[in-house]
Amino acid sequence: MSVKERMESKLVAALEPILLEVIDESHKHAGHIGHPGSGHPGAMSSSETHFHVKVVSGAFTGKTRLARHRLVNEILAEDLSSGVHALAIEARAPGE
Repeated sequence: MSVKERMESKLVAALEPILLEVIDESHKHAGHIGHPGSGHPGAMSSSETHFHVKVVSGAFTGKTRLARHRLVNEILAEDLSSGVHALAIEARAPGE
């Protein structure tokens, strides 16, 4: 299972989203420090390192933007500590 698929699975299970897009943006960061093949010390082994998550879920209703981001970060904590280098989040409640 790819990192992207694993992240999608976790977000679906935890948030039951109406809309979910997990976009792998790793290709935009090729050559950056830490990216596989960059030649820099400490380069990550996975080529899936940068993601953009767009999610709409009732779980975000009444929550601040910060609380929504914290929730997504908690759900993906394992991925963030084991290779995902950057995560952009757009988290909205239905109707927003």
